[in-house]
Amino acid sequence: MKATLKLSLLIFISILNINCNNKQSSKSDAQLGKIIQISTAEFKEKSINQTIIDIRTPQEYKQGYIEGAVNINYFDSSFLDQVSKFDKSKPIFIYCRSGNRTSSASKKLLKLGFTEVYDLQGGIISWARDKNKIIK
Repeated sequence: MKATLKLSLLIFISILNINCNNKQSSKSDAQLGKIIQISTAEFKEKSINQTIIDIRTPQEYKQGYIEGAVNINYFDSSFLDQVSKFDKSKPIFIYCRSGNRTSSASKKLLKLGFTEVYDLQGGIISWARDKNKIIK
């Protein structure tokens, strides 16, 4: 009888411990923030007076960029240092040429503590295709 009671108590404590660990995991995931992929129309509307980062190379940037965008080369060794200077509690809008680089860049921004990362679907290619203004 005592052995059964001890075993039951041990199982109960183990279950409580697992539940507590799962709650901590969920909290950590929620604290990471969110990546929101948006269309060119949404990007144009929501990025007004916000931080916009063009993560293409300087050569690509010179070919044309979205008005108000700051160029921070994703391949530059100081990329994370440069983007970490922006306010992490405010939305940040990023784009590249086609949308491939922003996928991994967005994840890195979340790890840095950014809470809202807006990723332009299709990059500047889709921006131009939809006949939006490009600064040259």
